[in-house]
Parts: sequence; C-alpha cells; structure tokens
Amino acid sequence: MDTDQILDYRLFIQREEEFVRADYIAEFNQYNKIKNGDVEGVADRFKIARKTFLDGKDGRGKLSSDPLRNAVYHLVSSAAVISRLCIDGGMDMNTAYTLSDIYINKADEATSIEQITDLIAQMQVDYATRMREIRKTDVISIHVRKAIDYIYNNLNRPLSVKELAEHVSLNPEYFSRLFASETGKKVTNFITDAKMKTAQNMLSYSSFGILEISMSLGFSSQSAFSTVFKNYCGMTPKKYRDLNSGKVLKSNQRDLNSTS
Repeated sequence: MDTDQILDYRLFIQREEEFVRADYIAEFNQYNKIKNGDVEGVADRFKIARKTFLDGKDGRGKLSSDPLRNAVYHLVSSAAVISRLCIDGGMDMNTAYTLSDIYINKADEATSIEQITDLIAQMQVDYATRMREIRKTDVISIHVRKAIDYIYNNLNRPLSVKELAEHVSLNPEYFSRLFASETGKKVTNFITDAKMKTAQNMLSYSSFGILEISMSLGFSSQSAFSTVFKNYCGMTPKKYRDLNSGKVLKSNQRDLNSTS
C-alpha cells in the first residue's frame, strides 16, 4: 500500500481541523507511573484526561471512523504497551499478557465509549497496583525503593547520583553502595537500563519518532540518545525498530484477535 498520498491527505485534514497530538512526554510519564506502581499518580492523571478522552479532544489518532471501535482500538494499543513495559519491570509474562487479554475481551463486549473509558482507567490502575506489589518484594530498604520510584518518575530528564541521594536524604557515597548492594547495579547503570528498556518498548510498540523518544527520555539530542542506545543494544535505534517491526505486526494482530 502506497501511504504517501494518504499521509499527505490526513496531515492536511489535521491542519484544517487544527488537530493537536497529545503530549507524548505526558503519555510516557503515565506509562512509567504504571510500571513504577504509582497507583495514586496513575488514577489522578486519568481523572484529568477522562473528559478529553470522552470528548475525543485528547489528541489521540483516529483509528476508526466508528467512535466506539476507535476507543476499543486505543484500549488495545494501550494494553500492548503497558503489558510489555510491566514485563520489563518484573511482571510475569503470562500474567501481563493474560491481563491484557481480559481487558481487551471486556472492551469487545462494551456498548459505549464511557464503558471503554472506565475499562482503560481500571486497566491502568490494575497494572499499577500489581507492579507496586512486585516492587515491594524486589527491594528491601525504603531509601532504595524511593530512589527507584524517583528514577522512573523522572526518566524524561538527566539524573545524577547526588540528586537521588539528596532525594532520599543520604550521603551520596553511602547511597551508591546501598543501591548497588540491593539492586546489583550501579546507580548510573540502573538509570541507563531503565531508559533503554523504555526506549526499546517505544521503538517496538509505538509510532513515536526517534527524536521524540530521545527528548522524552531526557537526552540533549537525538545523536546523544543514538550513541547510548547503540552502546547498549549493539545497533542504532532505527535498525532496532526495523528489526522489530515484524514482531509489532504479529503482536498487534494477536491483540486484535483477542477481541474477536
């Protein structure tokens, strides 16, 4: 299918209708809150977004001309990203995917956009609640737990050991030793891992551009992001996306089949 003509037309219509895409950084932050088990933050953010979602003015793409089916498709897309991020965060793969199937099947039975909106809220809080319990068992001290929460809530900007130590009220050297002993990783390596795993998921399961992803993860430029990503994964972000595009198509087909 030649998408150039369709793309030009759709972009023209969006300009005419003054359509503005949703803030991708806010969307990243919401996904990271879910992965980090920030139940209250997830619920509060969705309360704010609920009205605009119902009105269709939240900057989401038009995936179907039928409003109800459009809402279902957005739930499916959201479930695909959230389940994979939570797997990266430590959730059992079968649990994450089966939970996704449950909400997709519930969406298939819905008869109104309001029901879909409620399901999206329930799904996000459900995943966040389960991630909170997982994270509680992974780390012993409150200081390291708070530091990890802070890292995931601030992936959109550079972070330093000093800033994290100040956040948990510990001496930087002692904090570094404590963090390494409990997580098995240096603080800087943990931050890089968190950002790169998030980048891998977004490259695989979202349509965000590489520049958007680099900015949302706090890199000064796309070039700086690409350098770190290549050192981490052994390939450029573009090559990683190209190699994983087939997985995305299969994954999306699997998720959509769950609704039939």
